[in-house]
Amino acid sequence: MERNIKVSIIEDDDTIRNGYTFLIGNSEGYEVVSAYCSYDSAAHTIAADKPDVILLDIEMPGINGIDAIPRLKKLLPNAFILILTVYESEKLIFEALGNGASGYLTKNTPSAKIIESIKEVRDGGGPMSINIAKMVIKSFQKNQESPLSKRETQILEQISDGKSRSQIARELFIDLETVRSHIKNIYIKLDVNSRADAIKAARQNRFI
Repeated sequence: MERNIKVSIIEDDDTIRNGYTFLIGNSEGYEVVSAYCSYDSAAHTIAADKPDVILLDIEMPGINGIDAIPRLKKLLPNAFILILTVYESEKLIFEALGNGASGYLTKNTPSAKIIESIKEVRDGGGPMSINIAKMVIKSFQKNQESPLSKRETQILEQISDGKSRSQIARELFIDLETVRSHIKNIYIKLDVNSRADAIKAARQNRFI
């Protein structure tokens, strides 16, 4: 008989953490071996928990989820890390996957999909929310000859999503003046004078 899949949860929101613990703990074939409010609180004991899969949030007090991934991989080289977060930033997705995460789900993922993804990741799969998978595929379909830098591309994508300069500054953790400077460079490189023309030119040339 196959043993239960052992799961550790690292999530700073008490309600969400308790919800995941209840959901997974009451699913046949799964066992929650530990639940922590941060990487810092997990660091000294999680290796002894010997989880098969770690559910990991990104935004946490102390060491954030992205930086925690390689540390967890060092402590538990055979465990699989499944990101479960509210963030859909392309930068964070690729940083998480690049650091060793095996899957990336957003918190609006249905409960059944979360349970299914834990098994999928334990079996060597790479589960992603539909919107995350689309973003990853889209990034590989972009024109590699784009004159825009990675940061300029990020900003233009945010602009095309209808976000304001201040929203972009907040989401990318940069100041407003830096956003303005990048937008100016985007206009120069694409030889346009407006937001609408920049989006149109970038889409026609597959820069975003």
